[in-house]
Amino acid sequence: MQNTDPEISHQQRTRDTRRVTVLAIWVDGIVGLVKVITGALVGSAALIADGIHSFSDLITDGFVLAATHYGSQGPDHDHPYGHGRIETLATLFLGSVLIFVAGAIAWSSMERLFSGAQIPPPGIWAMLIALAALLAKEALFQITMRVARRLDSKLLAANAWHSRSDVLSTGVVLVGLVGTQFGHGWLDTLAAVVVGLLVGKVGWDLLWEAGRELVDTALPVSQQEAMRDVALNVPGVEGIHDLRTRQSAGRTMLDLHVVVSPRISVSEGHEIGNEVSRRMRHAFPALTDLTFHIDPEDDAGAGDPSRLPGLPLRHEVEAALEQRWSTLPDWPELRDLELHYLEGRVTVVACLDEHSPLESQQTARRLKAAAADLDWFSHVEIRRLAPLPSAAG
Repeated sequence: MQNTDPEISHQQRTRDTRRVTVLAIWVDGIVGLVKVITGALVGSAALIADGIHSFSDLITDGFVLAATHYGSQGPDHDHPYGHGRIETLATLFLGSVLIFVAGAIAWSSMERLFSGAQIPPPGIWAMLIALAALLAKEALFQITMRVARRLDSKLLAANAWHSRSDVLSTGVVLVGLVGTQFGHGWLDTLAAVVVGLLVGKVGWDLLWEAGRELVDTALPVSQQEAMRDVALNVPGVEGIHDLRTRQSAGRTMLDLHVVVSPRISVSEGHEIGNEVSRRMRHAFPALTDLTFHIDPEDDAGAGDPSRLPGLPLRHEVEAALEQRWSTLPDWPELRDLELHYLEGRVTVVACLDEHSPLESQQTARRLKAAAADLDWFSHVEIRRLAPLPSAAG
């Protein structure tokens, strides 16, 4: 299912889910009561059982309300990614219920057939009431599925299919009532087997989809490629790798590494990442959590850098260079050092005042020769610094 309305807020999502579920509670309660009363009046055990099945829908309706309430809550200290998994767990529960209902429908019908019990003709009113109940539950299914598709809610979809299972079970009962009316009780068993298979398949599909969410299954490759294209179209982005996605209760989470030029400032690289995030959220409204990592080079396939031997940080680099450069005539002229960690080594940009009498190429050669014994050292580049404007200016 795809969310067709990108502007749906969590509050509206919760409100719409609650509204359609409260409607389901009223329909399930009324339909169940009418079935039980009619079954008792005409002596139909099947209609009574179907009424009890309708009452069981009230339990799942209440479960949906509870799951929606707690699942829609925002992140907190114990759940920094929110509570969306509660809806996924509820979907697993409802899928299991559908499989149980499928088996119960087939089993009860077979049991009635082999018991040899004689059921009196129910009469036209019992069949009309069963038909009216069937139509009411089908209408509830259509309404709930329409909201589920709009909100992209697997939980609501599961509850809608639970209503559809009641439609199918009532259809079985209706076939049984008609068959009993004309002396063909075997029709009830045949219909029950078909309905059981259909309901069981729906339950399995829901279990499968919810299970895929719980094990963090990625989005389809086509959607991942679309996300990659959006990021690559941002000015300043030179590459994308380690793009990972997962889903939870209709929401999508994304991690990716953004490759930028190695010589830009940290703040510029971060702003390029922010622009990637903005464009991603605009293009994919279901995206609720995005984490980007800025890379100065494409290290895809190199493994987790934190598990590899590290390069010295600035205080270690400065200490090692001072030990080797402090006796050189260039040392007093150095104003700053810029460090670039590229290709597994450290490139040093030594900054000189623009009026320094030192010749840049000769200075670079002397500094490089003095630090050549450092295995992490790459080379030296010289950059001239313009004087800062005076306060009076």
